[in-house]
Amino acid sequence: MQFAEDLSDRAAANAVRSRIDWKYALSLDLTNPGFHYSVLAKFRKCLVAGQAEQVLLDALLECLQEQGFLKAGGRARTDSTHVLAAIRARNRLECVGETLRAALNDLAVVAPDWLRQQITADWFERYGKRFEESRLPQGEAKRYAYAEQIGRDGLQLLTAL
Repeated sequence: MQFAEDLSDRAAANAVRSRIDWKYALSLDLTNPGFHYSVLAKFRKCLVAGQAEQVLLDALLECLQEQGFLKAGGRARTDSTHVLAAIRARNRLECVGETLRAALNDLAVVAPDWLRQQITADWFERYGKRFEESRLPQGEAKRYAYAEQIGRDGLQLLTAL
């Protein structure tokens, strides 16, 4: 559901807290308080680290078949490789962006005047808020260009240091 609506982890957690359709789809009571958004990233990391993605996918397919959404003899993709690759790519981009953002925050405390001389206004737009709160570019080419921009920014900062 998060992927289908192109939501960040924080936005998905808010949807679980506030949207009736999400509560219904997840079989939650209307009074359910939801969960902290960091649970989603932790869950994905544990899933990949434990190599349990196929187990989860098989359980989901079995449930869908029991509910009549998948029929025997029909075509269903049981390979989760493309899903894992998309999650891995997004996670790496978020991690590298958050690393640079954290470094900038530390420098802003230690040497704010020096930092202002090293960066331009567009850096505030790129690194002003946490990466899991922002929407990453859609499409492989745009994400790759965004990753290259973060790399250039990091190299510029490292060179200046």
